[in-house]
Amino acid sequence: MSKPELIAGRLIQSIDRTQNIRSFRFAPDKKIDFAAGQFLRVIFDEHNRDNKELNKYLSFSSSPTKDYVEVTKRLSDSKFSGRLRELKPQDKVMFEAPLGSCIFKEEYKAIGFLIGGIGITPVISIIEYVAEKRLDTDILLIYSNRTEDDISFKKELDYFSGINKNVKIIYLVTDCQPKDKRCIFGRIDRELLSENINQLCGRMVFIFGPPKMVETIKELSIASGCEKENIKTESFIGY
Repeated sequence: MSKPELIAGRLIQSIDRTQNIRSFRFAPDKKIDFAAGQFLRVIFDEHNRDNKELNKYLSFSSSPTKDYVEVTKRLSDSKFSGRLRELKPQDKVMFEAPLGSCIFKEEYKAIGFLIGGIGITPVISIIEYVAEKRLDTDILLIYSNRTEDDISFKKELDYFSGINKNVKIIYLVTDCQPKDKRCIFGRIDRELLSENINQLCGRMVFIFGPPKMVETIKELSIASGCEKENIKTESFIGY
């Protein structure tokens, strides 16, 4: 993998994914050689790199094959979110990239994802990469959100599963009965994992998200029968 370096990018487009989740696409000054599943650090305070309020880590939510890079953030009242909201086309942002070792490798013939909420961002990078490269990787995504309106990238995920029979998606909704028959009322728990363990066994299983969620789902996966050595995790720190 490439060593991280400082690279400037200019905003070319912002895309609302849900009511409070937005993607930002940038044209980098030079190609960022990253692997699907990696992340970068957005640097708004170049003078103080240790400024954790304005310099934060975000996953790539675009394939490495694209000529742009995309990151996606659940926008809040934080200073960092405020700076993202203020960005206008052609505004320059500094990145430290690429970062992270929880990556997809083309040798993985079957992969699974156990994902909640904004943890979907690196998954999009991986699935898009598989589609762009026309790989025959078998993919199972179990994706949990509070409501149907909170499902980020649903149009894109439905598209990928529609054009590729090797992509299967299970949408979970935890807070209300879903209207869409393709969504299931429930959460990623021991019962659900046990019901799907035959589909998960033998896959490389990726878990992305906040540290507590990642650790909980990892423990549940192992208890349900997933092979510990096949589980790859990345915790979103200071997100």
